[in-house]
Amino acid sequence: MRPTIRLFAVSATLLAAFTSQAAAPSSIAGRWQTDDGKAIVEVAPCGAAMCGKISRFLVAQPAGGARDGNNPDKALRSRLLLGVQILSGLKADDSAWRGKGYSPEEGRNFNATVTADGNRLKLKGCVSVFCRTVTWTRAK
Repeated sequence: MRPTIRLFAVSATLLAAFTSQAAAPSSIAGRWQTDDGKAIVEVAPCGAAMCGKISRFLVAQPAGGARDGNNPDKALRSRLLLGVQILSGLKADDSAWRGKGYSPEEGRNFNATVTADGNRLKLKGCVSVFCRTVTWTRAK
């Protein structure tokens, strides 16, 4: 192989490796404190996707534990919130993770876009055309 062709082959291989890494979003796995400081959410693989569940509360809970009282499904309103999955089906898409989210405080499901930047997790939730972005921090 001539030196010019070899250099081109090596350059093309490096460019392909860099491009595939640049397109993949940062890992979102870990424990994250919510923006309001009330809970820790554990984000981990669940099948072929990533999911997040409430793993700990940082504020006092009512006797018997916090319940999902605002859930639109009446049958779920008495369930304990500890352990409830609030992020589901998050799959890598370009530079973000996209899936579904659930807000127990509002009793609302939303389309979720999640990105990580070091010790910060940006969570954008959209219902119809209305969106809201919050930033969670990595829990210690």
